[in-house]
Amino acid sequence: MDIHDIRAQFPILSETIHGKHPLVYLDNAATSQTPKRVVEAIEHAYFTQKANVHRGVHCLSQKATAAMEKGRSAVREFIGAPSEAEVIFTRGTTEALNLVAASYGELLSPGDLVVITQMEHHSNIVPWQLLRDRRGIRIKVVPVLDDGTLDMDVYRRLLEESPRLVSVTQISNVLGTVNPIREMAAMAHDAGAVFVCDGAQGVAHGPVDVLDLDVDFYAFSAHKMYGPTGIGALYGKRELLEKMPPYQGGGEMIGHVSFDHGTTWADLPYKFEAGTPDFVGAAAIVEAIGFMQSTGIEAMKAHEEDLLNYATERMKEAIPDIHIYGTAPHKASLISFLIPGVHHYDTGVLLDQLGIAVRTGHHCTQPLMERFGIEGTVRASFAAYNTRREIDAFISALIRVNSMLR
Repeated sequence: MDIHDIRAQFPILSETIHGKHPLVYLDNAATSQTPKRVVEAIEHAYFTQKANVHRGVHCLSQKATAAMEKGRSAVREFIGAPSEAEVIFTRGTTEALNLVAASYGELLSPGDLVVITQMEHHSNIVPWQLLRDRRGIRIKVVPVLDDGTLDMDVYRRLLEESPRLVSVTQISNVLGTVNPIREMAAMAHDAGAVFVCDGAQGVAHGPVDVLDLDVDFYAFSAHKMYGPTGIGALYGKRELLEKMPPYQGGGEMIGHVSFDHGTTWADLPYKFEAGTPDFVGAAAIVEAIGFMQSTGIEAMKAHEEDLLNYATERMKEAIPDIHIYGTAPHKASLISFLIPGVHHYDTGVLLDQLGIAVRTGHHCTQPLMERFGIEGTVRASFAAYNTRREIDAFISALIRVNSMLR
C-alpha cells in the first residue's frame, strides 16, 4: 500500500478543524470517507444518465438500468454470492435486517425462538422485538464475556432449544470482536435454524465470502466501505427469498396488479425492491468496491491491524489506567475506551477541539453498555487511509485531555 497515494484520493483528509488543526478522522466505524472516484461516479450518473430504471425504453433509462445492474453484479462478486437474484438493494444494513425480520418473520409462529447476542447493534435487536410484539415469537440472548467474546457455551445451550433463527453481528461496533461466523452458522444449521449475519462492520475490514461463511442472509451498508450513504444490500439464499412475502408494496416489485384477481410479484431480486431505487448509489458502489480491490483488501486489513496494535500499546503507555473495552484475541480495528473519572462526552469534545474526530456515546448498543455498567465509551476506529502519525497525534491529544480533566 502507498499510503500517500491512498490519502490523495480523499480530499476531506486535507481539511483543518476549527481553523488550525489537521483533521485526524477516527470515526470510521460510524462512516468511512469517500474517495474521489466514488463521488465522480455519482456526478457522472446525475449529469449523463439520470432516468428511472427498468421501466423506460429510452436511451437514458437503459443506461441508468445498465449502471445499476452493474452495481448489483459488482456486489455479487464482492461477497461471493452465486447469483444477482440473491442481491437485494436496500438503504443500508438497518433496512436489510428489518426486511428479514418483517418478511422472513412472517414465516415464524408464536412461540418460535430467535437467538441474538448481547453485543448487537439496535438494528439487530429492535426488529426482532417488533416481530415479537407482532407475531409472539420469543427472543433469547447470548451473553458477552469480560474480554468481549461471546459465551459460546450459552450459545450451544440455546441451540439445544431448537431456535428457528439466529442473528449475529460479524464484528462488534463497540468491542471490535470478530465473531466466529462460519462456526456459529454451521452450529445453527445443525440445530435447524436460519442464520442471519449483520455485516455492517465486516465488509470494510477483510474479504467476505457468503458461500464460505454459509450464512443464509448477510446485510451491509455502502457508507462503511468507502461508498455513498443511503444504499446497502442484503444477500439471501434464493430458496429462502422465494418463500418470503414482499417487504413493501408498490411499483417495481409487481408482476401484475388487478382489482379482480389480486397481485403477483416480480422475480427476484425485484420482489423486494419497491419504488424507485437509488440507482445512482448502486452505480457508485462499483467504484467503492473498485477502490478496495485496487488497494488490496488483505493489504488494507494488515495495515489496519498494525494501526490497532500500535494505538492500543501507545494508549496504555500514555495513560496506564485507561480502560479499554474489548480485548478479544481476534479483533478488528477499533478501540472503545474510557479515561477513569472522565465522561466520554467531555473526552470527545476536547479531542474535537484538537482536531481528532472520534465517536462518543452508547453507539446504538445500550444493552451492551448495561452489561459493562457504563453509559457509553469513546471510540476510535481506523481505516485504510489512517497512519501511525495520526495515531501519534491522537495520543498527544489524549494526554492533553487526561491532564485537563483529571
